[in-house]
Amino acid sequence: MTSQPQQDRRVAIVTGGSRGIGRQVAQRLAADGFAVVVGYAGNKDAADDVVAGIEAAGGTAYAARADVADEAEVTALFDLAEATYGGVDAVVHAAGRMPLSPVAELDLGELDALYRTNIRGTFVVDQQAARRLRPGGALVNFSSSVVGLAFPGYGAYAASKGAVEALTLILARELRGRDVTVNAVAPGPTATDLFLDGKDEETVARLAGQAPLERLGTPEDIANVVAFLTGREGHWVNGQVLRANGGII
Repeated sequence: MTSQPQQDRRVAIVTGGSRGIGRQVAQRLAADGFAVVVGYAGNKDAADDVVAGIEAAGGTAYAARADVADEAEVTALFDLAEATYGGVDAVVHAAGRMPLSPVAELDLGELDALYRTNIRGTFVVDQQAARRLRPGGALVNFSSSVVGLAFPGYGAYAASKGAVEALTLILARELRGRDVTVNAVAPGPTATDLFLDGKDEETVARLAGQAPLERLGTPEDIANVVAFLTGREGHWVNGQVLRANGGII
């Protein structure tokens, strides 16, 4: 971990950076030259493993624990990024929960936990990003293509991601004049542990076959989209929801 701020280095915070898509995003942004703060909720070993991999490849990163729905912990996460690296240029909010259940059968305690992470957590992280991102910066939230696909069993999750999309579009307009972009990436079925958990081979094959490209997405596919949005080349894209799903309609 670098102890002295370097003003010429771009800095990224990636929540949910210890696994799945967030892990791949952290690795990709580090490869692109960002110093990366790998945010995690509970799995320190996995987050430390991400950092070790980034450093072994010549990049710069450190792991920091924060409950994304806790404003004090998120504030401390941003404080640490600024104190260590001098500022924040990209925030990628990949942390989330995805319990699946028919609406009629979902335990409301599970609903409250889902919304705490996916809605309140997004609002808390976005609030700090709106206050802290430097000119030229980018905020990328995560929605899901299931908002439009309306798969049974995803009611609570899709509702939470609909809220993320609304917040993303409004915040992009509220940051007028700041030279900061705000977008959301909405993956389709993607081969992560979170997505594959509880699904049999037949279900996975059926979902993979829905895209014209006839496969599941990969974390690398999604990380490439995030890298574009947080890079110089993607800075004209603002206030958008990019459905990175292989063409599923």
